[in-house]
Amino acid sequence: MGKLKITLVRSTIKRPKDQKATITALGLKKMHHSVEVEATPQIMGMVNKVNHLLNVEEVK
Repeated sequence: MGKLKITLVRSTIKRPKDQKATITALGLKKMHHSVEVEATPQIMGMVNKVNHLLNVEEVK
């Protein structure tokens, strides 16, 4: 499996609790914070749920 670089580019203010929890579960803490994670099916599901708040890049 590949790796993904996920960056939070939109705020979680006025977002539903489940979206805020998903952002926290991905390891993102504040705006423009990035994390590198493995591209597992579980992570991809979380990314798809909040993709309107994220910038996702594939890392080689």
